[in-house]
Amino acid sequence: MKHLCSIESLSAAEILEILALSRKVKACRGSEPSKPLAGECWGLLFSKSSTRTRVSFEVGIRELGGDALFLSASEIQLGRGEPIEDTARVLGRMIHGAVIRTFKQSDIEIFARLSGIPTINALTDEEHPCQILADLLTIEELRGSLDGVKVAFVGDADCNVGRSWIWAAARLGFELRLACPDLYRPPAGLLARANGQVSITGDPEEAACGADVLYTDVWVSMGKEEEADYRAAQFARYQINERTVAAALPNAPVLHCLPAYRGKEITEDVFEKNAGAIFRQAENRLHVQKAVMMLLKS
Repeated sequence: MKHLCSIESLSAAEILEILALSRKVKACRGSEPSKPLAGECWGLLFSKSSTRTRVSFEVGIRELGGDALFLSASEIQLGRGEPIEDTARVLGRMIHGAVIRTFKQSDIEIFARLSGIPTINALTDEEHPCQILADLLTIEELRGSLDGVKVAFVGDADCNVGRSWIWAAARLGFELRLACPDLYRPPAGLLARANGQVSITGDPEEAACGADVLYTDVWVSMGKEEEADYRAAQFARYQINERTVAAALPNAPVLHCLPAYRGKEITEDVFEKNAGAIFRQAENRLHVQKAVMMLLKS
């Protein structure tokens, strides 16, 4: 593995390798046997705001012995129209790895190809691979295994998280159920390409019926703020609440990639009852991302 551009680009074996190393990294945090990024400086190029992603990568890079250089779009020429091709060829001669959070998936892929340094997708409009890897680790920890797991995703199934879940299901062979309005279904071409065990319904309780894991995300993703009122009306019934939880298997965890808007995609009560799982999920971003960086350097 030279880069982490997407879940789509990973094989099942690579996903399982990342998860296995993540478990080891988590277990030995604070007493790491090596510092694989010692003497290196990694750049964080963020065109979108972040809490968990920025903090987990900066901490992870430092715990692996490296230095982190945060570069927002407003601070570099990329934000003033410099082509990603030129940014890649400049930074590739100065830094040792790049973590990029931006809009276009093609920017990640161009940077990875032209920079010559390990490149990690920290979120694009198309995919959010680090989040889904952390989610898979969390489900493994809570369930003991990913074998035969049934995941119900409620909300915008055509967002970056939903799309990454589609590829994860296809690669690992588990069942994914998507509950969403018709306007927010993933494209038929994507589903055909992935060719996984993915079903789509307009009924959240139908998707949740007998599910091992319930999952949701915000109704209004970054960059869609002008659609907030319209989306709120479209997604009003696509909420994880007591009825949705009751349809799932007993003690099925509810996960949320955060930030969460209580009373919208999830109720306050359901969120707080599942806070242990949700904040474990957030913590696991750190461990998974450290494992990814270690594998990119191996």
